[in-house]
Amino acid sequence: MSTPRHCLLPSLLVLLVMHAFSLAAGARAPVQDGKDHVARYLDANAATFARTAQRIWDLAEVGYQEEESSALLQAQLKEAGFRVQAGVVGMSTAFVAEWGSGSPVIGVLAEFDALPGINQDRVPERQPIEGKNAGHACGHHLFGAGSTAAAIAVKDWLERSQTTGTLRLYGTPAEEGGGGKVYMVRAGLFEDVDAVLHWHPGDENDASPETSLANKSAKFRFHGVSAHAAGAPERGRSALDGVEAMNMMVNLMREHVPQETRIHYVITHGGFAPNVIPDFAEVFYYVRNPESEMVKQLFERVVAAAEGAALGTGTRVEYEVIHGIYSLLPNEVLALAMDANLRRVGGVSYTADEARFAEAIHGTLPADSPPLASASEIQTFEQKLGAWSTDVGDVSSVVPTAGLGTATWVPGTAAHSWQAVAAGGTSIGTNGMVVAAKTLAMTAVDLFTDPALVTAAQDEYRERTGPDFVYESLVGDRAPPLDYRR
Repeated sequence: MSTPRHCLLPSLLVLLVMHAFSLAAGARAPVQDGKDHVARYLDANAATFARTAQRIWDLAEVGYQEEESSALLQAQLKEAGFRVQAGVVGMSTAFVAEWGSGSPVIGVLAEFDALPGINQDRVPERQPIEGKNAGHACGHHLFGAGSTAAAIAVKDWLERSQTTGTLRLYGTPAEEGGGGKVYMVRAGLFEDVDAVLHWHPGDENDASPETSLANKSAKFRFHGVSAHAAGAPERGRSALDGVEAMNMMVNLMREHVPQETRIHYVITHGGFAPNVIPDFAEVFYYVRNPESEMVKQLFERVVAAAEGAALGTGTRVEYEVIHGIYSLLPNEVLALAMDANLRRVGGVSYTADEARFAEAIHGTLPADSPPLASASEIQTFEQKLGAWSTDVGDVSSVVPTAGLGTATWVPGTAAHSWQAVAAGGTSIGTNGMVVAAKTLAMTAVDLFTDPALVTAAQDEYRERTGPDFVYESLVGDRAPPLDYRR
């Protein structure tokens, strides 16, 4: 039986990596000055980057429609001296900002899309904003602004210290189901990168190496025949019947899939009136599993269920793949460096006003939620499996990648919740963002000043992927689904 790509490194390789770090210890003295510099820079400019994050929170633009959010980050990077290439790979909101030249090439990821169908005001009780159709329930306003802050701080240090190398910030749209990074990876935009850093908002501070679920999604569109539901039912063929029959069969299928599998759907169109047999209906499916190969197999079974449903209901079905993403490939070497820097930075502390806000939010969460004090703690470093998906997985499949999460939300808060939107719109969110920005920046300093760290991370990447691995996108050759949120 083959070893999964996300298994931990063999102990021998770990020892070799630790030995390489010890040999390089003497060369790391300048790192401390660099880390102090980026931390001071971020403290001095924290208010500016917080305003950027909150402006993107206000905009709440969904996938591939983040025009103002993307432009705001690009403008900041241009003002800081980055060369910015906008609209890459046919995505108007995607961009690459670069500073410096030569090796190493270090990438930082930035996201900025909001989620549709949820919004919340900056208050600790449920209070939607009337007329607003989306919200940053996954905190990508903080992700984009925090990564941009880290990149600008590192650029300032690189320039002042005359350290060589290339720094790139990737503005990546539509992480929430649109898979923007997949198209950037497929186009080769990461081919010359030595290492990539990222982060994500959350309810705790953790830099552990983590895997995720590979994911493939599609919209299944059924076509039938309209007729009067009472006057001429025999003449109709309900497209909604096709959707419901498909859902029934997929739900029966759940008993016969690997237990780590997740399958979920939403009916996006089901008709307009009960007395009109719908001639069109649509259902949007996600299929997830830790292994991309298993996702491919399960997805084909879902397609077969759709075809069977169409046959049984006298309808016709077609489907459009919307996104397909790999699971995260962890890199323990980079994660250890990230963890050390996170512990140096420390967790999130609350002012008296923030604590009152957090306590009110905490009262709306499950009784077994972690205490508020846990926001200041750093979680134990250990291998973890996340029951979620991200297109960062495709990036990690082609280049050594590591990330972290910080407490931008009240401990116990779930992603995609109104509580996440609320806290992310306050200083609780931006304080956690600064912790992330400092950790990213310090880890970038490590990579620019310690060649042994870069080499060890790349050695681990090759060990995990194996000699025969070739990246193949799960979306095939389809173009980015620019209208998937319209």
